[in-house]
Amino acid sequence: MSRCWSAPGRRRVAAPSALLMLLVLAAAGLAGCRESPAEPVVIRIATGSPTAVYHAFGQSLAAILNRELPGVRASVVVTAASAENMRLVGAGQAELGFTQADVLPTGPASRPSVLAVARVYDDLLHLVTTAGGPVRTVADLRGRRVSVGAPGSGTEVTATRLLEVARLGGDRVRQQHLGLDDSVAALREGRIDAFFFSGGLPVGAVDGLADDSATRIVDLGEWTEPLRRSYREVYVSRDIPRSVYEVDPVTTVANPNYLTVRADLPDRLVREVTRLLMERRAELAAAHPAAGRMSPRSAIATAPLPLHPGAAQWYRSVKP
Repeated sequence: MSRCWSAPGRRRVAAPSALLMLLVLAAAGLAGCRESPAEPVVIRIATGSPTAVYHAFGQSLAAILNRELPGVRASVVVTAASAENMRLVGAGQAELGFTQADVLPTGPASRPSVLAVARVYDDLLHLVTTAGGPVRTVADLRGRRVSVGAPGSGTEVTATRLLEVARLGGDRVRQQHLGLDDSVAALREGRIDAFFFSGGLPVGAVDGLADDSATRIVDLGEWTEPLRRSYREVYVSRDIPRSVYEVDPVTTVANPNYLTVRADLPDRLVREVTRLLMERRAELAAAHPAAGRMSPRSAIATAPLPLHPGAAQWYRSVKP
């Protein structure tokens, strides 16, 4: 780092040309001393509900970036989740964002505005109701009040598709579009009969509900193949064991989710974000267990979304 100082010593009279050169150099040095600090690099991370996985993951990642990348100012943005996150990142209103794979566009894009940093973990679709209530299968949702997730959420996308393949689309279900926290409150108060939510295990708000209320999570395993046939092959079956919420174990529909990034961010910055995402997995897992399931080998499987060149550089350097 340069410093502005003058050496002590006896004064001498300089020749005119030398004096002019000294004045020019002095002016340049003073201008350097007056330079203001560089503006911080802002990284806004589009997440989701404050009680869901994206938000916990995003807060921990922001803390890591702020601590380890000088000149970076990272923060989280509360959103409706996946679909809104993709819109924000694509519009340059967020630099990073989490999304489910089934929200991603399928058509070719010559210049995508959003690229991938990593596949992070799988989102599992929860259909949550009261243990003593009438909803035991998807068919039991007919005519009932059901929250399918907030507008702009990945939950809304997946739940709406499931209802379509189950022939419960349109007005066959009295759909409400509530976020996670509002869905939990509505179920507690009897204003809805069930709600969908897609998230990594465990979902804090669902855990809290199951902890103090008799709760049932409906088995959705039979709907994985119909969803794959009708929509995309991203869907897989995953188990929710009893140990997660202390309710009866079920099989449900899951799809991977990704950390995405603005395509125009510098390669060097994205490479560093990728490095910290992978090297600080233990710290991220302390914020939420789902983050601990990442690995460089699984992280590169981001189809149909290409990796950002900076992320690809880091993965090549470690040869996952």
